[in-house]
Amino acid sequence: MNRNFMDNRFQLSAYDYHLPEENIAQHPADRRDQSRLLVLDCVADTMAHQRFVDILELLRPGDLLVANNTRVFPARLFGTKETGGKVELLLLHYPETREAPSGSGSRHAAEALALLKSSKRPRPGSSLFFGEELRATVLELFADGKVRLDLHFSLPAGHNLADLLARYGQMPLPPYIKRPRGTSGEDFERYQTRFAARTGSVAAPTAGLHFSDELLATIRGLGVTMATVTLHVGYGTFAPVRTDNIRDHLIHAEFIEVPAETALAVNRAREEGRRVWAVGTTTARTLEFCADEQGTLKPCQGPCDLYIIPGYRFRVVDNLITNFHLPQSSLLFLVSALAGRERILDAYGRAVALGYRFFSYGDAMAILTRPG
Repeated sequence: MNRNFMDNRFQLSAYDYHLPEENIAQHPADRRDQSRLLVLDCVADTMAHQRFVDILELLRPGDLLVANNTRVFPARLFGTKETGGKVELLLLHYPETREAPSGSGSRHAAEALALLKSSKRPRPGSSLFFGEELRATVLELFADGKVRLDLHFSLPAGHNLADLLARYGQMPLPPYIKRPRGTSGEDFERYQTRFAARTGSVAAPTAGLHFSDELLATIRGLGVTMATVTLHVGYGTFAPVRTDNIRDHLIHAEFIEVPAETALAVNRAREEGRRVWAVGTTTARTLEFCADEQGTLKPCQGPCDLYIIPGYRFRVVDNLITNFHLPQSSLLFLVSALAGRERILDAYGRAVALGYRFFSYGDAMAILTRPG
């Protein structure tokens, strides 16, 4: 195709839609499984409006449900500089702990990359203080607001860095949540999925937030099998697309892992003609990244930079459970690749009109390319 004549599937402006501010969810639903569910059947070209618990009507015995088992850590830290000025950090990845050098005054250290906010940027070599047991040394400043630093901390026997961050940190809710973010017990509990097992994300894989323990038990009772993958969601998931041609956008890379037992479960389901459901775009990206051209999934681990836009042929995922995504975002491109841009935007328009709640704490959508 001549890139001077751009198919509107690749025009950034073709992925815009009107979203009133009141449609952006500021709090989770009262109960996880009582959020709303828009069911988009791509074969019959129909929409239905239900509650999330009604996902039970869509699942069949033998279906395989794959979810992301990443766990969000309290990545937002508030502290002070040596001068006493206030500083805010958002850690961009979970720091790897190491033993601190002798004479440093700390038992442990960890290098990290973070976003830094302060009235005046600290100098390299200066210290930041976040509590009696946690401080940081600024190593390097970058033009985009990022900073490389060393965390220094002491841990009681039997504790780890996650315990310390839980004490001093706040949950890293996304910027479109305008209330005081990450400070309540509600956020520590509700901005975490029931699949969460491996710490490493700075944003939740939000499609998984709708599953309650009771709903999962009922799903298992239907004869649906389950498996997990890991994708540690990075801050890049909120990075805006700034290229008019979406093919020119550079997607961020995130750590993934597909264990051998999950690859086996997926391959067996496909061989037997059973449907594979992905819980969330993070799960979909992980499965598709680790599959070969024939859709055979292989165990893998490492950075994933798969960029799914219209024209992509899905090899593994049949049906997708997902939330409603930001205008002109890479996640909106992904769901458009699965269901079609016009169908997705039509569904979004109807969801807005019907008062659906959007984004992280919002309502859900089930996209079916293989209905029951």
